[in-house]
Amino acid sequence: MNNPDILFPSEWSHQYAILLTWPHKSTDWVFILEEVETLYLQLAKEILKRESLIIACADESKIEPIRSALEGFTQYSLEVKHIPSDDTWARDHGPITVYKNGSAELLDFSFNAWGGKFAFDQDNLINKRLKESGVFPQYTFKSINMVMEGGALESNGQGVLLTTSDCLLNPNRNPELSKQEIEKKLSEALGIKQVLWLDNGYLAGDDTDSHIDTLARFCSEDLICYVKCGDQSDEHYDALKKMEQQLKAFTQPNGEPYRLEPLPMTEAIFEDGERLPATYANFLIINNAVLAPVYGVEQDQTALETLQRCFPQHEIVAINCRPLIKQHGSLHCITMQIPSPSLDNIE
Repeated sequence: MNNPDILFPSEWSHQYAILLTWPHKSTDWVFILEEVETLYLQLAKEILKRESLIIACADESKIEPIRSALEGFTQYSLEVKHIPSDDTWARDHGPITVYKNGSAELLDFSFNAWGGKFAFDQDNLINKRLKESGVFPQYTFKSINMVMEGGALESNGQGVLLTTSDCLLNPNRNPELSKQEIEKKLSEALGIKQVLWLDNGYLAGDDTDSHIDTLARFCSEDLICYVKCGDQSDEHYDALKKMEQQLKAFTQPNGEPYRLEPLPMTEAIFEDGERLPATYANFLIINNAVLAPVYGVEQDQTALETLQRCFPQHEIVAINCRPLIKQHGSLHCITMQIPSPSLDNIE
């Protein structure tokens, strides 16, 4: 099924940089812009301690203040480019990196804002504009004629992809493609050997049609952490229970089951009567650290301890993501990793 010359690396593989698309006053962040920019600066400083950072900034007047605020925080490079954007969800409009014959290639899939739910014309051009700006000199670049978001794809770095049928098979993405045709295209583009399809699981308030990065994540080649709901009165209980059962039934290519580690479900968090999609699965793995979303609720500590068990060699850094879920996303959703340009350097 797979292309042996192509590898879709795991997120814990060594990274060159993280991409952020900065919030601005023409986005839905306008009502809490100062609050969310403070979060972005905190996130940027944690990234710059460990690797380079690329920022696409639509508001040209913010470029120098951002550089000034981050000055002195890093031995790594910081690039802030004036790039128009509709919104800030870099995980989904950012490039997906694969290794082709050992060298990194940036794949520019089409982005349609989760089935045309929001404006996306500028976001769909961000990757090309970043490439034209010169921030990826060591990477080849390839456009893929298929709608796909990074938050929908979870790789164990060994050819196994974890995803959800609610997202990838939704007719608002690639209605002309069957399940088998989608698997074939993913094999051709990403070198995938096996696709693990989750048919259950969702988060109230989520706009993405159940992105995998809100529900279940690879922590190593054979370990998956996942959101578990223990409250039978919670609306998520049945769907997440079925998701858990399906995860337990999955087997590795060697026939063994995957090791599983449950993450707690946060208590219900509401804004203006609407439940927000808070999830601990939306963490970001960077070089030597895991940036973990927290929400100021009692489950935060259990989630941090669980992630430390999942990543014993990484520092676990808590980031208060309460502002992010007000716009229905979290930490992983606003970031996209750019792995090292050579496969020789990823471990």
